[in-house]
Order: sequence, then C-alpha cells, then structure tokens
Amino acid sequence: MARHLYSCPLRWSDMDAFGHVNNVVFIRYLEEARIDFMFRLAPGEGSASFTGGSVVARHEIDYLRPLVHRHEPVTVETWVTRIGAASLTVAYEVKDEDQVYARATTVVVPFDFEAGRPRRITDEERSFLELYRDGDGQGDEAGGRPAAKGAVAA
Repeated sequence: MARHLYSCPLRWSDMDAFGHVNNVVFIRYLEEARIDFMFRLAPGEGSASFTGGSVVARHEIDYLRPLVHRHEPVTVETWVTRIGAASLTVAYEVKDEDQVYARATTVVVPFDFEAGRPRRITDEERSFLELYRDGDGQGDEAGGRPAAKGAVAA
C-alpha cells in the first residue's frame, strides 16, 4: 500500500496564545493534504474524478504532541482505510522524522453539487483509492480510524 506524503509549511499565524499550532489549524493541514491527495488523479491525466466536489461528513483527531512554529515543514502522511459505495475514510499522521504530532481520520462523501446530493464513487476513483488503501492493519476497517497511542492534549 502506498501512502501520500504532503509537505505542509507552518505559518507564523498558525500559533495560538500558548505558543503552539492551534488545534483548528491541524484541520487545515489535513485539508491541504487531502486535497493534494484526492485531486492528483484528475487534472494532470484529464480525468473528471473528484472534480465534481466532495463534502466532509466527519473529522476525528487525536493530538499527541504540541507542534511549535519552525521553518521546516511538517509531513502529513495520508492513506485510505475504507472505501464504501458513496463514502471513503482517509487517515492521516501529522509528523516529522522524530515524532508524530497528531493522528486523524476524515469521512469524505463525493457530492454532486448540481443535483444537490451525494453520489457514488466511480470505478476510476475506486481504482485510484485502492492504491492507497491500508493493508497492514494500521487502520480500523470498521471505523476507519488509526489506533491512537498515548494521546496528549495539545
């Protein structure tokens, strides 16, 4: 199974009054990584996959360590833990070489904005997602959640 790696810069404005990256900003990091991952299939290859839109149905995140501002980017590792008929679960680790700062999952629903309703995952999208599907037991197939290890409030 492949994992998508996204190098995410930290911005000075990402910090909160306590001097570390604010918890809400982590959701932005996940969004940047997810968009970079999901839209790799479409534009460059002339595919219409995922370009019609998608919505987030659920986020779940475990903050493991505080992340403080620095000039080096953080890596957001992304993979798929579940592929349903009309939804998928994406898992993440926000980390660097030395440590993991957060683990998270997002349930994404492909959406037809013209029709105003969810749509099914296409065969082409499913084939792409299967390349990144967790096959090593790191994700929980039922909930699509990576196992938390020693969560600490950030």
